[in-house]
Amino acid sequence: MTDDEVAALLRDARKLQLATINPDGTPHLVTMFYGLDEGRLTFWTYEKAQKARNIARDPRVSCLVETGDDYSELRGVLVYGKAVPIPDRDGVLAVGMAVTRRMTGADPEPLREYVEHSGRKRVAFIVEPTRVVSWDHRKLA
Repeated sequence: MTDDEVAALLRDARKLQLATINPDGTPHLVTMFYGLDEGRLTFWTYEKAQKARNIARDPRVSCLVETGDDYSELRGVLVYGKAVPIPDRDGVLAVGMAVTRRMTGADPEPLREYVEHSGRKRVAFIVEPTRVVSWDHRKLA
């Protein structure tokens, strides 16, 4: 996929599969809603969640965003990178609002109070990509 096609898929999709590394080296894989910050993936989670604990120990992550049901429709972007903590509460709230926008498909402003409340126990990350792989099976025909 071209850079513009990758950016469009990341802009338009709703969920990603986040892989982190468990203490025993096995993958920990979860589905999450995400946000974007200048084209980079962002996400938040509870501070005590396994994925947050894994990232604190080893920040390497893989993020898969994909779409399509039939083989000929499959498209995806796989971002390998490093999850960098967002240190300030305003940044965490911004990620929470972006995630809420993607979850609801609407302006998250009416939910700001809920997002602020939920965000007190959350941490947020931005993924600094080290490698991006993409595919579009619609182009195979």
